[in-house]
Amino acid sequence: MKKFSFWLLQLAIGICSFSFSACAGDTTRVGDKPGIGTGADKESLQLPAGFGAVIFAEGLGQARHLAVTSNGDVYVKLQRLKDKKGIYRLHDSNGDGKADEMTGFGNYIGTGMAIKNGYLYASSDEEVFRYKLNADNKVMNPDKPEKIVTGLLRRGEHEAKAITLDNSGNLYVNIGAYSNACQVEDRSKGSPGMKPCPILDSAGGIWQFRADKLNQSYGEGIRYATGLRNVVGLDWNTATNTLFVMMHGRDQLHDLFPDLYDTKLSAELPAECLYELHKGSNCGWPYIYYDQIQHKKILAPEFGGDGKKTAGEDAQDPVYAFPGHIAPNGLLFYTGNQFPEKYRQGAFVAFHGSWNRAPEPQKGFFVAFVPFRNGKPSGEWEIFADNFAGSPEMAASGRANHRPCGLAQGPDGSLYVSDDAKGTIWKIFYKGK
Repeated sequence: MKKFSFWLLQLAIGICSFSFSACAGDTTRVGDKPGIGTGADKESLQLPAGFGAVIFAEGLGQARHLAVTSNGDVYVKLQRLKDKKGIYRLHDSNGDGKADEMTGFGNYIGTGMAIKNGYLYASSDEEVFRYKLNADNKVMNPDKPEKIVTGLLRRGEHEAKAITLDNSGNLYVNIGAYSNACQVEDRSKGSPGMKPCPILDSAGGIWQFRADKLNQSYGEGIRYATGLRNVVGLDWNTATNTLFVMMHGRDQLHDLFPDLYDTKLSAELPAECLYELHKGSNCGWPYIYYDQIQHKKILAPEFGGDGKKTAGEDAQDPVYAFPGHIAPNGLLFYTGNQFPEKYRQGAFVAFHGSWNRAPEPQKGFFVAFVPFRNGKPSGEWEIFADNFAGSPEMAASGRANHRPCGLAQGPDGSLYVSDDAKGTIWKIFYKGK
């Protein structure tokens, strides 16, 4: 979804604010800073029976994706610098489930965060870096990261460079389309689409790079998949050995084509789609969208569609389709043993929440779950964690207290969820019957 000005709703967090040291590698004891890791029960999530949650950390600001080490340290990437630092390491020294030490480093903003083969990977909107971890999972040279990829396309829309890695030494990076639907005049009522869409040459897809090769240019990457408007949530599924992504569907069907779509239909369409990708995959943007009500690929109105004409015979179908405009920003396949059997190998999706369903109520602001069996969805999706917004009224208005963004799995099988409205990180665990 298009970036929305709800970011401006973030308030100065009085006692929940804290000050990190501006020196890379300098550690702040959270117990000395009121509000961090101290409010486990202040804002309760709605979870299935048997589950509980604690606030692992809070007050980080725009906390995007995160990764957890083998000893339970959490690294989180920020979209806005906090005390001149864009990455924080969160450490729970006493085992109470809450961070009490925080170390900041990196002077760049961004979204992507991953750990693989002893390295921490992090992205800005233009580059991907990696940091060597020592035996204690601490970054060895916080001021001297290795630059893996440079010069990634940045055109002012859908800039987040979400990342993931496979088990064969490859790095996957989202290059979002700098457009809603590849119109001649972007987001202009009735403007036709450009065919072929020139954006697809350099954006609107997933690019593949080597994970261990330094200073790769954008041009050295392989366009692994195309026809993807924007992907923020992606994960490598180790059970299928394939890449899965959640695409943000296009916006404003009613605003741009009011003669074809009423506000109710425009609020639900198109679907937010989960795709399983292979090299050469084409998911059809901008020429089509997926209609989860008709269960069909529909020709986009910019290219002559009327809401009923099908198209995209050369484009693959999604493996799962969610309602429109709830903004999937995190994807995680659960490989742990802590949660009950139904959750194992299934997909968790963090939905950031909508901005463009008006005059219909806004939706999202939850973490969903899709069960998988033998590498395929095996049942209906459900809301796993809810009440991030604070109340149904807050969700409907779009003025949510929190917006789920990143997901990560801890070494004990707990699920971590980040929030990029106020920077809260939850640790969700299973307590048993």
